[in-house]
Amino acid sequence: MLPKYKRILLKLSGEALMGESKNGFDPFNPQIIEQYANDIKRVTDLGVQVALVIGGGNIYRGMNEHDSGIERAHGDYMGMLATMINAMAMQAMLEKIGVFTRLQSAIKMEQIAEPYVRRRAMRHLEKGRVVIFGAGTGNPYFTTDTAGSLRAIEIQADVILKGTRVDGIYTADPEKDPTATRYDEISYQECISKNLKVMDMTAFTLCMENKLPIIVFDMNKPGSLLKVVEGSGIGTLVK
Repeated sequence: MLPKYKRILLKLSGEALMGESKNGFDPFNPQIIEQYANDIKRVTDLGVQVALVIGGGNIYRGMNEHDSGIERAHGDYMGMLATMINAMAMQAMLEKIGVFTRLQSAIKMEQIAEPYVRRRAMRHLEKGRVVIFGAGTGNPYFTTDTAGSLRAIEIQADVILKGTRVDGIYTADPEKDPTATRYDEISYQECISKNLKVMDMTAFTLCMENKLPIIVFDMNKPGSLLKVVEGSGIGTLVK
């Protein structure tokens, strides 16, 4: 089957890399990273251009300044460094299975990553390399969701695929409300009016203003990414 999308931005949470593990001293589940890498490879083998943004919540989450004593901006920079660790872990696994990659950082780290340059990133994608964007936007007060939306718009991606541990957007939390039902498709405005937290508002507004569709799906189910790219209708489409 021919892919529905030519260029995608895949947004993953840092917590997802832990799988079912809740051990803060072991932030990576090797099986989860390997599964993600294999799923990405299946998509690139179809000729789909893949960019990737990963959060850092499995290593460091922004804490309340009042409780932690760490200034918000300082804590956000710590979070950016955490995203680089996750990005390097994913890069290592992808290259282990034969996928060419480039890691670009919004903060200068010449020894481990290229600086983020939009046109260079697009050229890497055209050559079939998976481009991993690390360190968020390089600015405090912005989440990796916002970084994912911004990079997707900059590289002219066809869609943002938000890989989570649930298979879409529900009317309520399905773990707390057994009557919750999943949306197959929903509009930006409906997400806002119903206060459905697809992304943080800055990220969501960027997508809405630039008419960039979002698909929320379960990345932890092997093969789901391929099905989404082929347009099989899994997950929830926001447009």
